Amino acid sequence: MKVFVAGAGGALGRRLVLTLVAHGHEVVAATRSPEKTRLLRELGAEAVVADGLEKASVMRAVLGAEPEAVVHQMTALAAATSLRRFDKQFALTNRLRTEGLDYLLEAARTAGARRFIAQSFGNWNYARVRGRVKVEDDPLDPDPPRSMRETLAAIRHLEAAVTGQDDIEGMALRYGNFYGPGTGIGVGGPLVETVRKGRLPVIGDGAGIWSFVHVDDAAAATALALDRGQPGIYNIADDEPAAAATWLSELAKAVGAPRPRHVPIWLGRLAAGDAAVLMFTQTRGASNAKAKRELGWQLVYPSWREGFRRGLDGGAATPADAGERRTAR
Repeated sequence: MKVFVAGAGGALGRRLVLTLVAHGHEVVAATRSPEKTRLLRELGAEAVVADGLEKASVMRAVLGAEPEAVVHQMTALAAATSLRRFDKQFALTNRLRTEGLDYLLEAARTAGARRFIAQSFGNWNYARVRGRVKVEDDPLDPDPPRSMRETLAAIRHLEAAVTGQDDIEGMALRYGNFYGPGTGIGVGGPLVETVRKGRLPVIGDGAGIWSFVHVDDAAAATALALDRGQPGIYNIADDEPAAAATWLSELAKAVGAPRPRHVPIWLGRLAAGDAAVLMFTQTRGASNAKAKRELGWQLVYPSWREGFRRGLDGGAATPADAGERRTAR
C-alpha cells in the first residue's frame, strides 16, 4: 500500500515510517523541516517537504504522492513543556489538529485515498465521572478547566471531521501518553530529566489515572489500522492504566531518581495550574479492548512498568533520536 505520513519527522512518525517500510508499504514521508529529509530517506521512505499549515503545500505534496492511505501525525508536542498555561503550550498542536487536519483531509479526499488515520488523544479529556477506565463511547469532559478548553475543542474538531466523512474511511486513534525514544518520557527527554532532578512532585493524593503507550506499540497499532478495523475512534494505550502517584514513583526508580515528594493541591495549583491538578488527581484512563479486538493489536510493552525499565531508549530509529526534541511537522 502507498501511504502518505504527515509529521513523519516526529518521535512517533519516525517509528511509524520504520514499521510501515518493514511491512512492505511504500511510504511518502512529509516533514516541514528540510534537514529531516535525509533521515527519512535513510529509514526507507520517499521524503517530501510540506508545511502542514499551508494548504497549497499540503495539496501539492499529497496529490503528487497519490496515496491509498494518509496518516496525520503532525503535532508540536515537544514544545509543550509546562502544564501551567496549557492551551498556550498546545497552541501550535491545536492548529495542526484543526487547520492542518482540514487541509490534509481535503487533500486526501481529492487524491482519492481510501483511508485516513489521525492522531488524537485519550486520557485527561475523558469525563471525570464514574469508573477509572473509559471506553471510546464514553463522553469527553463537558467542563474542563478554562486553561484546557481550546485544546479539548481541537481534539473534538479532529475526531468529528475524521469520522464524519462519507467518501473516505476515517479513523481517529486516541493514543495514551507517549514514552520511549524521542519523547518527553525517554532517555534525555524533558520529563525524565525533571524527574531525575527531583523536580516533579505528586500533587494531592496522586489518584488521577494515566494511560501510556510506547511509541513502538503506537506505531504498530497505526500500521494495523491501515487495513483493519471499521472507521471510528480507537483508544491506543497499554494494558495498565495507573495512578499518577504509582507511575511517577516507578519512573523515578527506573531512572535512578529520588522518590517524588507529595505537595498539597493548593500548592500544586499555585505552582503548576489547574491542568496539573486535574491530571494528578481526577483523570480517567483508557481501555484498549477495542483496538486489541478489532485491530488484532499485540503490545511489545503491555505495561509501562516494563517499558519504563527497558524501553525508554528503545533502540533508536536513528542516532538522532536521542537528541531530537523539535516540532514534529
